[in-house]
Amino acid sequence: MPLLLVGVALLALCAALSLALGARAVPLSTVFGALFGDAHGKDALVVTGLRLPRTVVGLAVGAALGVAGAVAQGITRNPLAAPTTLGINAGAGFAVVVAIYALGLNQPVQYVWFAFAGAGGAMFFALLLARRSGDIEPVRLALGGTVLQLVLLSWTSAVMLASERTLDEARFWLAGSLSERPLDVLYPVLPTLALGLLVALAVTPALNALALGDDSAQALGVPVARIRLAGAVAVVLLAGSAVAVAGPIGFIGLAAPHLVRPFLGGDHRLLVPGCLIAGPLLLLAADVLGRVVIRPSELEVGIVSAFLGAPLLAVLARRVAR
Repeated sequence: MPLLLVGVALLALCAALSLALGARAVPLSTVFGALFGDAHGKDALVVTGLRLPRTVVGLAVGAALGVAGAVAQGITRNPLAAPTTLGINAGAGFAVVVAIYALGLNQPVQYVWFAFAGAGGAMFFALLLARRSGDIEPVRLALGGTVLQLVLLSWTSAVMLASERTLDEARFWLAGSLSERPLDVLYPVLPTLALGLLVALAVTPALNALALGDDSAQALGVPVARIRLAGAVAVVLLAGSAVAVAGPIGFIGLAAPHLVRPFLGGDHRLLVPGCLIAGPLLLLAADVLGRVVIRPSELEVGIVSAFLGAPLLAVLARRVAR
């Protein structure tokens, strides 16, 4: 519990930095004054009108990705499982790009259900590719998810190249960004995000039994198939909500559980709440870094997270291969 409180304090600090830093730095005193209505002027307007919605969206998206990563690793018993490595983000991105191409969509709020459909289809095929003799093999899941991700990314590129309008509409969203995301984009996914979080918390105690293997879990009275299905639904709801709002941001779901485990251990009853904090902490930190590294311009948070996450994936892959 003390470590969770430390995590909450760090998240609050990161959120304050997200409100204060950008192309123009705003003093923290002005930030707090703007939040409580005591400060006015241009800086206060930047905080409340631009950075506050961006930070709130970052908190929601980061929490969804962090918990989705922890549950994905739990139901598959694979430390490399995440919305990115399972192809879920790529599936949601492909479905959104096809919708933009075929239906002429041009607002993130219109992408929600297409993102869910793509995320669900990708999760289904990833699990199907990983099955052998009724069980899910971690190595096959990692390989199948990687292959599925590459295929979907190539199809996404093909659709975008076939239409200049689709390319213009989708390329910024596909980079993964919290910029220009008003709260109106977040509101439609709040019910699905909340439902995904509730399902994830409900299956959390059973994930400890799944870690022992399917046979041992069944011997303990855990309905393995139903828990795995419920966990997959939670991952799709959470990752689909995150992708619908901010685009396919990678590596947050993979990194958050590995950041939490050294401090809280492998007990999913602590790991999942820890990822609820670590996910937005990582995402907001990457977003702040992207804003200041090439100031006054900025790097999209999806680019920053991929740049930082690729070495992490290589290190984890080597550990798993041993």
